[in-house]
Amino acid sequence: MKHRRIPAERLKELPVARLIPNIVTLLGLCAGITAIKFALSDNWQGAAAAIVAASLLDVLDGGMARLLGANSKLGAELDSLSDMVSFGVAPAVLLYTWVMHDAGTFGWALILLFCICCALRLARFNTALDDEDGPRWSYRYFTGVPTPAGAGVVMLPLALSFNFGTEFFGHVALNSAVIIFISLMMVGRLPTYSWKGIRVAHRFVVPVMLGVCLLAACLVGSPWMTLSIIGVLYLASLPLSCLSYRRCAARAAAEAETVAAE
Repeated sequence: MKHRRIPAERLKELPVARLIPNIVTLLGLCAGITAIKFALSDNWQGAAAAIVAASLLDVLDGGMARLLGANSKLGAELDSLSDMVSFGVAPAVLLYTWVMHDAGTFGWALILLFCICCALRLARFNTALDDEDGPRWSYRYFTGVPTPAGAGVVMLPLALSFNFGTEFFGHVALNSAVIIFISLMMVGRLPTYSWKGIRVAHRFVVPVMLGVCLLAACLVGSPWMTLSIIGVLYLASLPLSCLSYRRCAARAAAEAETVAAE
């Protein structure tokens, strides 16, 4: 009887450091599922906080993977599945149980629209990872609103309602408009800032660190108002990112023409 020989490369042990990014991704997935559990129990603040925690873990897992050199196809696929649950399904369930169920079939249709656009956004992002034909400056931008940002902005009326009540911010019409807008922005072609591409000059390192500490203090003291302000600032950055992208494209085209003329 012949025994199947296991390839030598399969016998190699993985260092623990290479597992950390995937573990963080799984923790983000657990946070997203926990948000669904809280939403089904009408614990709106707990659900929103769990989604915020998932977004923080989403930032950490990518940074850790690059820092530790632990990028892998498994990690990329796992990250997309976690994002779909944490930033697609969880916010959709939260919004439906909070206010959109009052809109009946129309409300459910908008919830499906948001989830579908989130899935399409993630699928397009994954296929773009293998595209190396883009200009070198394009790494500073995403195409469309990324799913974590989309989840944060679509919950903006909910966060504002924690401070100002639900009389206005809990209205079906307002939340419907926000859901439609964010859904279209996720699958749209609008260039948006990729914060991963930002580089900080040495003279700004200390001010940036102080700013992060101040932000952390604001989150502890008034979390929902701080998150609401961040959401509004992100919306304000959308036209600026488009303008910046066009300037970079025009500058690159002018440089190409100059090189061709020489």
